Amino acid sequence: MDRMASLTSFVRVVESGGFSAAARRLDLSTTTISNQVQALEDSLGVRLLNRTTRRVGLTEIGREYYERCSQILQQLAEADEITSALQVTPRGRLRLRCHQALVRFIAPVATRFSGDYPGVSLDLQTDTMIVPPDPAREGFDLAIMPASPPDSTLVRRTLAKWHYVLCCAPAYLETHATPRHPADLANHNCLLYAHSIFGNEFHFIDPADNPTSTRVSGNLVTASVTIMRAATTAGLGLWLCPPFLVSDLLASGALVTLLPDYRTQELEIVALYPHRRQVSTKVRLLLDMLIERFTDERRWLDALPDR
Repeated sequence: MDRMASLTSFVRVVESGGFSAAARRLDLSTTTISNQVQALEDSLGVRLLNRTTRRVGLTEIGREYYERCSQILQQLAEADEITSALQVTPRGRLRLRCHQALVRFIAPVATRFSGDYPGVSLDLQTDTMIVPPDPAREGFDLAIMPASPPDSTLVRRTLAKWHYVLCCAPAYLETHATPRHPADLANHNCLLYAHSIFGNEFHFIDPADNPTSTRVSGNLVTASVTIMRAATTAGLGLWLCPPFLVSDLLASGALVTLLPDYRTQELEIVALYPHRRQVSTKVRLLLDMLIERFTDERRWLDALPDR
């Protein structure tokens, strides 16, 4: 039995919540993972995991063993990272996850990073979830999201702060009354983002700093930013969205902002990565580039045209 491989498989099964997820993370077959964990249990003479058709859970002994094994693997990873940090050129695979709304920020950084560090294989995947599942459990080294998870064990680095903007096309206002109060939105066709953290309610803060919300409805619900831009520009309805998705359309006059006396709560674009005392060189370099990018592009986040 390869003791280190078995320990690694055991820890990843616990972290991933199952054998199949661990197999994907380690790029091995589910059978291999299962055999390695079974061999570990046989060598110890104890059961570490309770297995059912639906889930995998730790036994009492397994929980204690997992804590020690996790620390051992973390210390080994940190030792490897220290060695890697001494290298002039970072190497290896870097898995990055970002929300599709942030692609315009991320794309130039990913391109520059790949050009500067060809020894790093950058695996970039986009998502439509505002608050995603734990990226670390899915094997990602870094995740860039437009909102921070309310409860997470991940390290969080704020890249920028922003507020939603309510907008529509001038053509829409030719056939509909201009809303003056959030309550007026109940009488308008509001285009809804499928993964909104607020569901079918729009939340605002009035001039006296009092929160107010309105339940809205509309004839389009989608997770596609492209479709939302097209539908709003075509005059189909109102869209409550991040300003960086429509900054070009607002600047050109294709869209106009509404409810100038009301604002929304402040949100944060965040970088999320696993808790480690020593962040890998490649992650640190990419994070530095992202921080620089968001600092340079503040106008996309808060520079709206005069209303």
